[in-house]
Amino acid sequence: MMSDQKETHAIHKTLRLFRDIAGTVAPPPVLTVSQWADLYRRLSAESAAEPGQWDTDRAPYQRGIMDAVNDPACEDVVIMSSAQVGKTELILNIIGYYIAHDPAPMLVVQPTIEMGQTFSKDRLAPMIRDTPALSDKVRDVKSRTSGNTILHKAFPGGRVTIAGANSAASLASRPVRIVLMDEVDRYPPSAGSEGNPIKLAEKRTTAFWNRKKIKVSTPVLEATSQIYKEWLSGTMEEWNVACPICGKYQPYEWGRIRFSDATMKCKHCEEHIGEARWKQSPGKYVAEHPERHKKRSFHLNELASPWKHWPDIIEEWKEANREYKEYGDTTKLQTFINTTLGEPWKEPGKSADSDDILARREEYGAEIPDGVLVLTAAADVQDDRLEAEVVGWGQGYESWGIVYTKLYGDPREHEVWDRLEAFLGREMYFRSGAGLLIARTCLDTGYLATQCYKWIGEMEKKGGRVCGVKGMGGEGIPLIHGFSRKNIYSVPLFTLGVDSGKDLVMARLNVKEPGPNYCHFPIGRERGYDEAYVKGLNSEQKVVKMKDGRATYKWEPKTAGIRNEPLDLRNYNTAAIESLRPDFDVLEAKVQAGVNYMKKRPAKAGARKRSGVVSRGVQI
Repeated sequence: MMSDQKETHAIHKTLRLFRDIAGTVAPPPVLTVSQWADLYRRLSAESAAEPGQWDTDRAPYQRGIMDAVNDPACEDVVIMSSAQVGKTELILNIIGYYIAHDPAPMLVVQPTIEMGQTFSKDRLAPMIRDTPALSDKVRDVKSRTSGNTILHKAFPGGRVTIAGANSAASLASRPVRIVLMDEVDRYPPSAGSEGNPIKLAEKRTTAFWNRKKIKVSTPVLEATSQIYKEWLSGTMEEWNVACPICGKYQPYEWGRIRFSDATMKCKHCEEHIGEARWKQSPGKYVAEHPERHKKRSFHLNELASPWKHWPDIIEEWKEANREYKEYGDTTKLQTFINTTLGEPWKEPGKSADSDDILARREEYGAEIPDGVLVLTAAADVQDDRLEAEVVGWGQGYESWGIVYTKLYGDPREHEVWDRLEAFLGREMYFRSGAGLLIARTCLDTGYLATQCYKWIGEMEKKGGRVCGVKGMGGEGIPLIHGFSRKNIYSVPLFTLGVDSGKDLVMARLNVKEPGPNYCHFPIGRERGYDEAYVKGLNSEQKVVKMKDGRATYKWEPKTAGIRNEPLDLRNYNTAAIESLRPDFDVLEAKVQAGVNYMKKRPAKAGARKRSGVVSRGVQI
């Protein structure tokens, strides 16, 4: 009996031993990225608003994106998104999954090496430190035996290398199975002289049959956006939520948000429903092209985010729209489209309608119409003439063309310059009799520069308000790029980003109603705003050119033989008013005081009352 008990005990002991051995050598349980994150990922206090255990249910739209990485039919995962949706955390979860659960060599590409170092120190290192499943596998950088650095971290079965898209050397690493590319719309067109950094990074994966390429970014410009191009070539999936009333699924769309109560209208039952109820509803991704399953592409906007609330988003939109309407500044509007809606910015109309401009010309009833607060002028030098335009500016940069003229004569001789001086030096008048002088003139010095510098110097000695301008083409150069007197005659010279100026001119020409940024034009042959002028104003268009594998913008003539001087002069007038930075409120008070005075006490014959011109803190 005792012998049987001993035998049974020995059998159970042997079975337990085999179970322990099997548990030790068995592969880990099959997990998706989101399941691994829910079990093991810890959020660090210095990089997360809600530190502690990761919970995908907090932002359920993240689950489908993370688990697309585990889809054996999918090789590419593309995420085009706004800010505030946790896209960096998605990248970190994918890295953590492959370190702890499915070891593989990885490459993480940031726009620059410096940004890669910041990502490693501020985001990756804290995740490894605070997640036990990772800290057990990746040794601390400070350890002498770790073999790890800020840009390279080894672990059993794999490694993580962090590269900069601006460095061909950092991209030329050993083969990798997983490549994660962050903020690809901020990559340079070429990594040094080696070519497109996205293509260089993707080449590192060709040795692996089970490779994964993950691209993440907030988009920038539609015509040049890499992430938008990638998204369009994939499944094009949008996060859809069920209507709390009718149950039908639909995406979050800005156009259906009602500002008065921060609700979104259902596309189907048309009920207006609050943010909390929408975000508590079940959601799923709906693909426009499900057949493209090898490349899954996702789009997200901040309306879905648990960390951003609709009333705050509405206020951001109002501020961006106000900047555009009042000042013609699209900077905040583009930022909103890119970082809040997660959509690429589509450039406004590149040219205006010539027939529309001709049709809207008007009678001013005076040399200077009411509404004008400051005058600027611009002049251009041609081989047989000088061309000049005077423009009036009012509140919100509403503008009035005052006069456009051509002064024929040899610009190498004094006579034509004397006529330009007389044209620019005379006082111009309102219907009331109040008058204005030109506050600043910008003269293009690109042709016959010596004659231009000499004349500017002579005008400056006489107290004239003339500055030279020199144009510089190219994207991203601000209209007022620089100011200097470093020339042979030490005259004031502005360097202008002429492409930015043309963007602004065209945007203003496309404003359809009088008010901020609207452009007025007068009727009358003596004013110079005839059909030839309008054709010249509209003589160029913005086109897309490919350079180093990336699309860029360039202004080019629309039709051969059409002169572009009217466009150039309006551009220089725009630079003149931008350089003055006038305080329109002060100017309006001064002009109004002059108008009221003339109404109370009529001027004596030949007498005029001049309204001064004040810029912000500077008497001009």
